[in-house]
Amino acid sequence: MYLGFDLGTSGVKALLLDDSQRIIASATAQLNVSRPHSGWSEQDPADWIRATEDAVAELRAAHGVALAAVKGIGLSGQMHGATLLDDADNPLRPSILWNDTRSHAEAAELDADPRFRQTTGNIVFPGFTAPKLAWVKNNEPDIFSATAKVLLPKDYLRLWLTGEHVSEMSDAAGTAWLDVEKRRWSPELLAATQLGEGHMPRLVEGTERSGTLRAEIAGRWGMGSSVTVAGGAGDNAASACGAGTVRPGTAFVSLGTSGVLFASNGAYLPNPESAVHTFCHALPDTWHQMGVILSATDSLNWLAGITGSKAGDLTGELGETLLAPGNVTFLPYLSGERTPHNDAVIRGSFTGLAHQTDRSALTRAVIEGVAFAFRDSLEALRQAGTELGRLTAIGGGSRSVYWLKAIATALQLPIDLPAEGDFGAAFGAARLGLIAAEEADPLAICTPPSTAATIDPDTVHATAFDEAYRRYRALYPAIRGVST
Repeated sequence: MYLGFDLGTSGVKALLLDDSQRIIASATAQLNVSRPHSGWSEQDPADWIRATEDAVAELRAAHGVALAAVKGIGLSGQMHGATLLDDADNPLRPSILWNDTRSHAEAAELDADPRFRQTTGNIVFPGFTAPKLAWVKNNEPDIFSATAKVLLPKDYLRLWLTGEHVSEMSDAAGTAWLDVEKRRWSPELLAATQLGEGHMPRLVEGTERSGTLRAEIAGRWGMGSSVTVAGGAGDNAASACGAGTVRPGTAFVSLGTSGVLFASNGAYLPNPESAVHTFCHALPDTWHQMGVILSATDSLNWLAGITGSKAGDLTGELGETLLAPGNVTFLPYLSGERTPHNDAVIRGSFTGLAHQTDRSALTRAVIEGVAFAFRDSLEALRQAGTELGRLTAIGGGSRSVYWLKAIATALQLPIDLPAEGDFGAAFGAARLGLIAAEEADPLAICTPPSTAATIDPDTVHATAFDEAYRRYRALYPAIRGVST
């Protein structure tokens, strides 16, 4: 048996996998986000441990025998978080999360240093880890001076599991301190934020062994000794391992809280000017590019909240027959945007509202706006040298056939819908646990799921979607001029 943990923003998911890659069970424990000020997003690392214990307790209650047979554990987690520890490994403050934008000024200052883009292949985004540390240095100097180690969220969980300070390449690539091509920490970039390699965890590949589960925890969970803990992956790379998006040229579209257009590459292909992320993949000698939308299903959840509805009911009202875009356009910039704008200040908008605009029209506008944001990411990937032929759909939003039809038509790419099953980050993490424990061939393990259906672009509405996308593109500079 193999166990995958996915430390997300809203919860910790634990998934049990057997040696034939059949999912035995999964359990999720919820997490809350603290937002003490505008643009802030934090969590207490102690809550991650509590949620992990709760998820395992649920698994053990129903599947204790299977849990006892676990040989390998893999970790996936929300990226970019800054978890600051003192020299006794105690957190010095709440962890600053990926969607926290307080460090936008520090990010711009670091990004103005040409060494960052040259070494990391990426813009220094406000959500990345390095500018968060620069903000702490500028605003909480006592905490900065007491910082002995900087860990990413899942790597704090690893520290609790194994006692080891370790990270892996895919997650480390999102810090703005990694030499992404050479897959090692950059002393020069660390020094630019007054840190050194001693502040960083050691690095392994996602498929490698990073440590062994501590005897105390193994005993409490009813496991044997010598349980391998794999390097694991950042959440998107873990999802790629779960969806089989590991060979060059394969790609997925993820409709989750945020949205991701992810392409696996066999070479390092940076183009930071496009605002595409170029990161290490979880597999050795593999990289990936991705465009990132900060508010994908979050946009629909926001609309559901203000209309007193459920998100599934909103999309259900539309049916499954795709309509041409309406007169209302939505910009999904509720938390700013990454690809292609790198803009922490921009905010969302509806335009084209009229007396006859009803709830259904707003839902369509939100769905189309997110689809056009994915089109922005596709254009940015093309600018970065990556052409895609088809996509696999993952994430909770992929249950909406209407939404997938809108995305397929906006992108003019077919989208494969996997057969029923869970192929997300926790599944990918469990696969990495299997690979590390058994020293298995990653490509033989990380295979794609069978396809239940393929959603092709709607040829009838292709021209209308292109025209609506041009209208969408014209709105950003207009709205940007009045955003504060």
